[in-house]
Amino acid sequence: MGRTLSVKNLYSQRFTTLSIGGKYQEAFGEPSDCGIWLIYGKEKNGKTTFALQLADYLSKLKRVLYISGEEGTDMEFTDSCKRAGIEETNCNIHFIDYELLEELYKRLESRKSESIIFIDNMTVYNDELKNGALRKLQREFPKKLFIFIAHEEAGEPYRATAKLCKRLAKIICHVEGLACDVSGRCPGGRILISEQ
Repeated sequence: MGRTLSVKNLYSQRFTTLSIGGKYQEAFGEPSDCGIWLIYGKEKNGKTTFALQLADYLSKLKRVLYISGEEGTDMEFTDSCKRAGIEETNCNIHFIDYELLEELYKRLESRKSESIIFIDNMTVYNDELKNGALRKLQREFPKKLFIFIAHEEAGEPYRATAKLCKRLAKIICHVEGLACDVSGRCPGGRILISEQ
């Protein structure tokens, strides 16, 4: 059973936020630093580039883990990181290949684990995140920010779990034609994706 709050208790809560600046500030505002965000779009429209650029930017604020579950960390993904402008000297962002959700739980339980986790992508983790597992992940790590990347089909995130993710997401980033439309519990707006 959830805890009951009076209006006074509700209003006296203290929250931590991300002090976002640069090209992201207008669209994102100053969001809370936990919960779920979603980045989705069709194939080859700039999802990974946008996600990597955002991961690089957020790594200046908090430590970031990027799970490249679909592509792995091979040559093409490495080239994508270089194109996204991630500097070799950035020690605040780490990359891993796909790992089982139970292994991810162990990783995130560590006191030194990253605060922001990108999961690329939801199709690869679909079976592990269905049947309540997505909500459980959020409940188990309430102080972490999970940013999921999903494919698009017929204008919506592909698969039921990705659709649920969209409903739970505080910030939704729809990528199309090297531009990202940001909506959700934030000011919203459009961000252009620069591919170097």
